[in-house]
Amino acid sequence: MSPTTMPQSTTPVVGFDVDTVSSTTDVFRATVAADPNRPLVAKPEGDGWLEITAGQFLEEVRAAAKGLIALGVEVGDRIAIFGPTSYEWTLSDYAVWYAGGISVPFYDTSSEEQLAWMIKDAKVARGLVSTREHADSFTAAAAAAGLPEPRLRVWEEEAFAALAEAGRDISDEQLENARSQATGDSVATIIYTSGTTGKSKGCVLTHGNFVQTVQSAQMQIPEVFTEGMRCLLFLPQAHVFARFIEVLAISSGAVLAHQSDLSKLTDAMGSFRPSFILGVPRVFEKVFNSALANAQSGGKEKIFRRAEQVAVAYSRALDTGKVPMGLKLQHAVFDRLVYSKLRAVMGNNVSHAVSGGGPLGEHLGHFFRGLGIIVIEGYGLTETTAPITVNVPAKSKIGTVGVPLPGVSVAIAPDGEILAKGVPIFREYWNNAEATAKEFHDGWFGTGDLGSLDEDGYLTINGRKKEIIVTSSGKNIAPAPLEDALRRHPIIGQPVVVGENRKFVSALIFLDSEMLPTWLKNHDLPAMDLAEAAADEAIRAEIDKAVARVNKTVSRAEGIKKFTILPVELTEANGYLSAKQSVKRHIVNKDFAAEINALYAS
Repeated sequence: MSPTTMPQSTTPVVGFDVDTVSSTTDVFRATVAADPNRPLVAKPEGDGWLEITAGQFLEEVRAAAKGLIALGVEVGDRIAIFGPTSYEWTLSDYAVWYAGGISVPFYDTSSEEQLAWMIKDAKVARGLVSTREHADSFTAAAAAAGLPEPRLRVWEEEAFAALAEAGRDISDEQLENARSQATGDSVATIIYTSGTTGKSKGCVLTHGNFVQTVQSAQMQIPEVFTEGMRCLLFLPQAHVFARFIEVLAISSGAVLAHQSDLSKLTDAMGSFRPSFILGVPRVFEKVFNSALANAQSGGKEKIFRRAEQVAVAYSRALDTGKVPMGLKLQHAVFDRLVYSKLRAVMGNNVSHAVSGGGPLGEHLGHFFRGLGIIVIEGYGLTETTAPITVNVPAKSKIGTVGVPLPGVSVAIAPDGEILAKGVPIFREYWNNAEATAKEFHDGWFGTGDLGSLDEDGYLTINGRKKEIIVTSSGKNIAPAPLEDALRRHPIIGQPVVVGENRKFVSALIFLDSEMLPTWLKNHDLPAMDLAEAAADEAIRAEIDKAVARVNKTVSRAEGIKKFTILPVELTEANGYLSAKQSVKRHIVNKDFAAEINALYAS
């Protein structure tokens, strides 16, 4: 099938001129010039937030950039940013860009081996890091890679005050000369992939990738990303999704706040009162499961479950254009009893939530919309500067990831792979021409994901191409739908479906240590650690019911025949999850090979 005959969906550029010239700092300066006194960034102060104006933030960025230049940073130098999501992260990013540099982010949870590979591959000799511990880890990784000791500045050790002092003798003209050398075609950042299928690759993203993708998103969903909106960023900023939102917020004049400690997220939402939040599907699953657990502990599970059904039914009715009066009345009652309390937990100001990094699922999408929060589901990769498709709130199709952004085309290859081209597509893999050539086909970038387009051009994700399980009978099975459905159970943290070249499909079940204690208490069961829970008959019976429920949604050949509960939790820290909470299957399959073999021993 030729590219012209493949199923395709394109959103044309209408009503605006694509900005092919500006850099991220050009757009930043325009935001400041429009209103230097508008609040642009907020940072924690006591129990509240200190709002920094656009003009103040620009001066902090300029002072830090002058310091970098004074310390020897030249245009095109690659500078590491290593630390948790924070005000300092965004300040570092824009300071590097303002000095003409290229920022190279590293995940806060990266191992020494991962750091060593990325530092060596990108040839990073300088960095802005969060703590002395980060500095020590970075230095050790550089040594392991056989590189000289890197020159690092530590945020918690007054890095920005020291940079401001160092840059006192750098003139405005010197700074502007460095800054202005970056154009839309210049490299802005090298973001390394999460490594879920092997060694990380450095994705080269230009200033134009960010500027033009932000411009397209603003045109596609202007009701979300507008001046005066408040965004609380809690995903890792080393991830392209959070990075895109960072640039979008600064470019659109929204107030941007940060919180990396998820245990403080509820308090942060209550005090900052964001108008939109973003997260990966697991974040929204956690919100739902926590609400359910609280209802169970208060003896109100039946009320919550009925409220859940009504919210979903109400949302589905909205799609038909007519909500029956009886359903409207029930929804109004539960809005007072349940929905308003859940909105209050999120600061009572959230109107929209952006979900990416994987399929959210129809049930949760409808639940949150019935709650009064529109979840805008989108789709993209590191290689696509985050979004290539997104649902438009007024014409949303829950269960899909929407239509292409303006200036983007999506096609479905004969084998079902999603192909894309347009403004968000990256330039290349750093130092890896072979991998770059492998992923481009007649000008289309191969995403590695499987999908389908409906008659209106809306994209649905069906799984990851490399994750498709082929059983010994030749049956092709996508594990993602089975896993997504299983994760809806509060105590299932991560299920991993297996069965490659086997007679049937099985599942490894990894429990959620955060939800487990509350669930046990709510079901009058004694406290257990993960090892005890994995061996407990009541837990096994509960998982068995969850598996049976999921099996009803697929054919017998696709159903899960066996499962085992493992006394381990999959996390970023132990290397089994990526930053967007995707399972690194190749590592799980390797480390739990004995347990997988045991499932098929008989």
